Amino acid sequence: MKAAAKEETYPDAAVEHITGSNGERKVRVAVKDILKGGREAILEHDGMDYRLRITANGKLILTK
Repeated sequence: MKAAAKEETYPDAAVEHITGSNGERKVRVAVKDILKGGREAILEHDGMDYRLRITANGKLILTK
């Protein structure tokens, strides 16, 4: 039997749950809610850290 996926929470973020056309569940979180007024954040995924940052031109870059 497969274990249920852990529900991630963002207490200060406006989170919207979306179901895609293929039935897959998606979550929409505004970048401003993740960064909380800053220009970069470290995201942990599968034991690795990734850096999400906003460039001077307002673009997003995700690097390992």
